[in-house]
Amino acid sequence: MNMVWHELKSMRKSALIWACAMSALAAIYLSLYPSISKDAEDFRKLLGGYPESVRAMLGINLDMITTILGLYSMIFSFIVLCGAIQAMNLGVSILTKETRERTADFLLVKPVSRASIVSAKLLAAFSILVVTELLFNAVTSVLAGSIQTGDFSYKLFLLINLTLFFIQLIFLAIGMAVSVFFSKLRNVLPLSLGVVFGLYMIGALLAAGKEAGAVRLLSPFRYFDNTYILAHAGYEVPYLIAGTVIVGAAVVLSYAVYMRKDIHAVS
Repeated sequence: MNMVWHELKSMRKSALIWACAMSALAAIYLSLYPSISKDAEDFRKLLGGYPESVRAMLGINLDMITTILGLYSMIFSFIVLCGAIQAMNLGVSILTKETRERTADFLLVKPVSRASIVSAKLLAAFSILVVTELLFNAVTSVLAGSIQTGDFSYKLFLLINLTLFFIQLIFLAIGMAVSVFFSKLRNVLPLSLGVVFGLYMIGALLAAGKEAGAVRLLSPFRYFDNTYILAHAGYEVPYLIAGTVIVGAAVVLSYAVYMRKDIHAVS
């Protein structure tokens, strides 16, 4: 547990910053809802002038956009993007930080197995995402509750918020799996941003083209459709299973490669 606590201490400030940033982003958009609801018809007409492909990319549902949940589901895609960057950055850095900080030799001569090292770091990263999700949920629930209307549903609101955690788990696992193939990685940010924005753009293009079925598996950002969640009060099971498979396969791959790779300190 010493390794877990050490990792948690080193990541606590970053987690707090990310949670505050995502909460602030949600607060900015939610604060606009009262004025939007007063001019609901004009706002709907304005968005209705956008091309259908653009509305699909932005997650705009004209039938629900003037409700608080409809507006929140639209802005939530940007919050998920931020959360994915946090998780990917965490996944890439968690196993490569020892080589970047030249502490690999110190850690690996300890009487612990490599599997224990990966487990401790994975548990710490998972805990950080749980704390981030709890903080984000608490803040946004209070904000939404303060401006809610009669048609507001906390259940649907929490179902949407939970997708942030699910997508973060996917990107955490992907980040770990990608990182173990690098012997020396001096900067994790370019790799993290490249993967996240690449998959985000794929998801946006799929949404614009209204691609469905197996094609949606190409981007984790398309696994959770907020329009579907609002209509059915649940998730699409095939994509939920796909996300679980990706997480499981990526974690297994991370263990398998890390336990056999040569680890050198950065010179």
